[in-house]
Amino acid sequence: MSHLSAETLGRARDLVALYPHRRSALIPLCHLAQEQDGWLRPEAMEEIAGLVGVTPAEVLGTASFYDMLHTEPVGTYVVAVCTNIACMLRGAYELLEHAEDHLGVRAGQTTADGVFTLEDAECLADCGRAPCLQVNHRFFGDVTPEGFETLVADLRRGALDGEVPHHGTLLRVRRTGGLQVEPSRVEAERAASAGAAAGRANQGGKG
Repeated sequence: MSHLSAETLGRARDLVALYPHRRSALIPLCHLAQEQDGWLRPEAMEEIAGLVGVTPAEVLGTASFYDMLHTEPVGTYVVAVCTNIACMLRGAYELLEHAEDHLGVRAGQTTADGVFTLEDAECLADCGRAPCLQVNHRFFGDVTPEGFETLVADLRRGALDGEVPHHGTLLRVRRTGGLQVEPSRVEAERAASAGAAAGRANQGGKG
């Protein structure tokens, strides 16, 4: 039985079809599975491995390299407080300490109710609004301790659902145009590429 839902599996197969080599779809598929579950479950990694033709260990090895992919459960909201130089100079460490006290967890931990995971992040590239943080990769800048408490309260009561989806969702809008190519053209270009590669190999053998 598939762990991925019928909709997710359909989207996964569409993604794989976009690439000349199916293993190139590995990272997009990891994001897709994380959107479904909030993190990358072992069952999902096994299914991804089958879709792209690698081992589950290769999927885990790739996913564990990237901060945006989580191979262990995280909260509904992953809050990443930047502590790099610009934010540090504007009170980032104090903000992080306040966040730990307010949520009752240390950086790297998840609240008992499973709602918030707190992280200490490297530069989030929002230096002009230091100190800044991200919630599920959505930016918030000029954050004060009081502002952090308001942000947490708003997230808990769903006031920011239109701005901050649950963890794992990178894009709310499904692409229906833009970079779309007819399947017949994709197959033709793949065949041409394979033929050219074979021709080069034959020429090399004759040399």
